[in-house]
Amino acid sequence: MNESLVHSYTINGLVLQTGDVICTSDGQEGSLAGQFWRLIGKLIPGEVDHSIVYVGPEGRCVEAGPKGVITFNIVGDRWDASAMDDQRGSLIDTLCGVVYPLENLDLSSDEESHIRTKVARYCLAQVGKEYNINFLNSETEDKFYCSQLAYKAYQPFGIDLNTEKEVPNLPGTRSIVFPQEIWAGLPHKRATQ
Repeated sequence: MNESLVHSYTINGLVLQTGDVICTSDGQEGSLAGQFWRLIGKLIPGEVDHSIVYVGPEGRCVEAGPKGVITFNIVGDRWDASAMDDQRGSLIDTLCGVVYPLENLDLSSDEESHIRTKVARYCLAQVGKEYNINFLNSETEDKFYCSQLAYKAYQPFGIDLNTEKEVPNLPGTRSIVFPQEIWAGLPHKRATQ
């Protein structure tokens, strides 16, 4: 990826740029597998259960999920988890919207492009790593869970996605980066279904 190469893509009417975070909720209406994922999603606080980093070109994304850290391509211009099933390891989810971590930061276009490119490079460099089931260890870079990947990608730039917004305030949970707190704590736009 060239230093200043930033990609764009539109999904459900929302414009994505390299480094933006796609947020989903587990499950999908009318699908048996979707009902299984909806049950899993109930274990995670809030509306948003999963985070994915858009890197481009086209619909290419990086996520940490059942298959570990992988790349996959969004199929078409509407979120359709069933159409991406073979790429993502049967992860069935519904699009909530997109988080824009760099919005309202008063960055020059060169600074923004630099950060977006570095975030994408970081995420792509993690592909092939295992899923991190130890949610309390968000600082490791040996394994990743979904929101931890986005958190670690933005951390070198002083952008903290561990916002503690709309998540339980329980002893020992401060180190967990929940997808909901990324959604609630940063500028975002909700998808139209």
